[in-house]
Amino acid sequence: MQFTTRRRLVATSLAIALGATALAACGSGSGSGDDDAGADGPADLTYWAWAPGMDKVAELWNTTEGEKTGIKVTVKKQASGDDLVTKIITAAKAKQAPDLVQAEYQALPTLVSNDVLADISGEAGDAKDEFAAGVWQQTTLGTDAVYAIPQDSGPMMFYYRADLFKEYGLTVPTTWDAFAETARALKKKDPSKALTTFSSNDGGLFAGLAQQAGARWWTTRGDSWKVGIDDAATKKVADFWGGLVKEGAIDNQPMYTPSWNKALNTGKQIAWVSAVWAPGTLTTAAPDTKDKWAMAPLPQWDAAKPATGSWGGSSTGVTNDSKHKKAAAKFATWLNTDSAALAAMVEEGGIYPAATAAQSGGALSQAPAYFSNQPDFYTTAAEIAKTTAPSAWGPNVNVAYTTFRDAFATAAKNKSDFGAALTSMQEATVADLKKQGFGVTG
Repeated sequence: MQFTTRRRLVATSLAIALGATALAACGSGSGSGDDDAGADGPADLTYWAWAPGMDKVAELWNTTEGEKTGIKVTVKKQASGDDLVTKIITAAKAKQAPDLVQAEYQALPTLVSNDVLADISGEAGDAKDEFAAGVWQQTTLGTDAVYAIPQDSGPMMFYYRADLFKEYGLTVPTTWDAFAETARALKKKDPSKALTTFSSNDGGLFAGLAQQAGARWWTTRGDSWKVGIDDAATKKVADFWGGLVKEGAIDNQPMYTPSWNKALNTGKQIAWVSAVWAPGTLTTAAPDTKDKWAMAPLPQWDAAKPATGSWGGSSTGVTNDSKHKKAAAKFATWLNTDSAALAAMVEEGGIYPAATAAQSGGALSQAPAYFSNQPDFYTTAAEIAKTTAPSAWGPNVNVAYTTFRDAFATAAKNKSDFGAALTSMQEATVADLKKQGFGVTG
């Protein structure tokens, strides 16, 4: 099964007092509209989504719940990522946004600050208990409001070649200190191999690692933003990986390239820090190594307080333009909490559901085919997912990630100070917020 969350990010634990952009309308959008009399139908709703097979999941609703409520949902397939964010903001400015939208977690602050999403806490707040606290928090932005229902998630994990770990007498690291020692031990045993690589071409990995360490990249103080990309937690992560690259204990090539694929497929790299969707990527990148990999929890900074980061995930939001917000919230809640809907999304869309009850058993009762040697794959993944740490994101994630890609690529290539690259990332993000007219403190 290839989960569709690859290289998507998550968000956010922010109070929504977004400085330059007034958000009063966001909080009043849910359930307060006089045009929303049809909470239980009839209503014709439009849902913009990119996940495969969502039209089939919507048809399941239409032929079951829709028949009873008169609420019909039509899915319109969209591009994902920044393309969808731009399109939905443009549509909202023209008062032509759909009723529902699939939104990546890290995009929620941008959509809320642009008055796109409605607060659906009155209709969907009871769904909170269906999700891990760190996942639910991503859709509330740290407030009492609820701007979306979690749909899929990307808890991070450690993947390793079990056969090569055995061959080289290596122990699966449970702490980051042990991870570093494992990398060094492998180099001593076979200088031609590397435990893994530090990649600068996907900021989601670095963000998730910082999240696990306790980073809070964007927070609010009053009506201003505070950017903490260079906080102590992130500095610790940057120094750790930069040190390993500088001493040559790990590789420094980017992921998702033919060279990287070959390194995984031939055993030149024998581990990968990734997320729950990794089996799909490995199936393509390293087809000759099926059943040779195993999955374990991420190494920890504090073994007494297990935590994992997130790398990927999306949610279902209701727009302020919807004339049927209550009906839309009803569908969004069903989509992401109903057992039949969740099973359909796993089977049709290949997602890893955010709802905890659906993360093992049922549609995920069997391990991914690539990991048939690890029958407890999803049971283990579900336990890891419960430890998802909260994260904090803001309205200019794209700027932070572009700077990360450029500054850290240079640092990794030159094996130079990662701290300087982190400072560049911090400064560029702050400067962009100020340029946009947001208040910034600190």
